[in-house]
Amino acid sequence: MPRAQLRNIYQSLKTILIGMRITLKYAFARTVTVQYPDRPPTVQPRFRGFHWYEIERCSACGACARACPVDCIYIETSGPRKVDKATGISRGGAIKRWAIDYSKCMFCALCTDPCPTECIKMGMVHDLSGYDRKSAIVEFTELAAKGLRTPEPLWMQKQRTPEWVRKQREENREKAAAWTEEMRKALTEQPVPKPPPAAAPPPASAPAAAATPPISPPAAPPAEPEPPKTAS
Repeated sequence: MPRAQLRNIYQSLKTILIGMRITLKYAFARTVTVQYPDRPPTVQPRFRGFHWYEIERCSACGACARACPVDCIYIETSGPRKVDKATGISRGGAIKRWAIDYSKCMFCALCTDPCPTECIKMGMVHDLSGYDRKSAIVEFTELAAKGLRTPEPLWMQKQRTPEWVRKQREENREKAAAWTEEMRKALTEQPVPKPPPAAAPPPASAPAAAATPPISPPAAPPAEPEPPKTAS
């Protein structure tokens, strides 16, 4: 058998083993079944769930809507908004609508990258089951009026829920409780704070006069010689 053919067989087997390394690892692992919904689902720290929206920081620039590949973000404002760099809170026009149609969203997280104020993030809520398509459209402005930053699904609103559901619900509400007043202010028009007037610069001192040499008086003209005297 030619050497080149043996090399090709070796490379093929090596490539298959490298590609199947993870598969073979889990093929012989012990199966673990999570008893959902009695136990919380297993999610990773960078899990991309339903969004977490901080409306008081939003400048309504529309960068998230422009980055969305499926056009599922809807923003309506009464005027431009400006970020106060000292507090990180936006002021200006009211945010009339900020909504996401989750029947179209593919959870790509592309809306979070271009946000200049980082007011939109991927949350940890994993399910938003409902009874109609309309419930898939989440109006985040309505949530802000209630003091919420992320949607609460129907299974989270029930009175009798597992312990992990109550814990997650309370954690989400506690994180937003301190900002409830600012969240509701974003729904109304607010004047943009004007920067304090800059202090007037001190008056510039007059430039020192250039030293000029003293002017000497003009020299007197030479005296005319007297005519010689003649004897009489």
